[in-house]
Amino acid sequence: MKSDKPSRGRPPKAEKAAKAQPTPKKDGKAAPAEKADPPAPETPPVPRDATRAEKEEIIYLNLSDLHPFKNHPFGVRDDDEMKSLVESVQKGGVNQPALVRPREGGGYEIIAGHRRQMASQLAGYMNMPCIVRSMTDDEAILAMTDDNLRQRETILPTEKALSLKMQYEAIKHQGARGDSAQAGKLSLESVGQRNSMSVKTVQRYIWLNDLVPELKQKMDEGGLSFTPAVEISRIRPKHQKYIAVAIEGQQASPSKGQAKRLRELDKDSKLTPDVIDGILSEEKKKEDRDVIITGAELEKYFGKEATPRQMKDQIVALLDEWKEKQPPELAKPDKKKDMEK
Repeated sequence: MKSDKPSRGRPPKAEKAAKAQPTPKKDGKAAPAEKADPPAPETPPVPRDATRAEKEEIIYLNLSDLHPFKNHPFGVRDDDEMKSLVESVQKGGVNQPALVRPREGGGYEIIAGHRRQMASQLAGYMNMPCIVRSMTDDEAILAMTDDNLRQRETILPTEKALSLKMQYEAIKHQGARGDSAQAGKLSLESVGQRNSMSVKTVQRYIWLNDLVPELKQKMDEGGLSFTPAVEISRIRPKHQKYIAVAIEGQQASPSKGQAKRLRELDKDSKLTPDVIDGILSEEKKKEDRDVIITGAELEKYFGKEATPRQMKDQIVALLDEWKEKQPPELAKPDKKKDMEK
């Protein structure tokens, strides 16, 4: 026997649709639909505790007990930056303690603070503040490269290339993924994320480590641009040495197009000293005359805050000012001579 009581299950779709209709007003107009409650604000993540398991204290260590990091990729130069740092240390001492770890055989290995050690020595101090921390080799490499890549104002191309390679190998080793291609790709991505760089750029910097010493020096001195250097790094070392000799002898740096041709000829086993001389002696095409200035070079003059647009506008303004000061015969090209060429 059926009960007359209403069913307690879900109402039919038609009934639901009827309930969803807005209630009409007396004037025939529909009443506005009720506004939905705003979504609840997201709960911010609970701040993490940065306290280390082992309490760290700042202690003063003798400079003679501090040793440079093994295979440290960054040079400590007695340049204008160092002079400025020495003046700062003379006035107020070292403000930021160096990071060191115990060293086998005694003393301590500097993780971060090589320039502060030299500045302290030049300022006449016998010791400096340090934090001693036990670290694995991989942890030490990552901490050392991170600190230098972020803090140094001037970094040479070879210094950046070696530091990125050290990061890559440390991350790959930490993952214990072996030498598979996938492991290498993941490590390149990690290095890129740490340094705000694309995977392709990281790979190109790591390739620069395959240059012979003569070409590395040329690159650091500004005699070999980044992109041609990357192409040449893929050439066999014996031919790289010929290229270095040709660059020195002809005082001509290869363009991107010339470097690519050299690489292709080396791949086909057709590269010889005579071919290298012939390519480098060629007159560069118009599209190969682009002047490339690295970010590190620009930071020396503009600092780290200037945008690319601001730097370009300032450079153009300075060139315009320089051009106005030139004698008339130098300020404008001789059209007659250009036609005779």
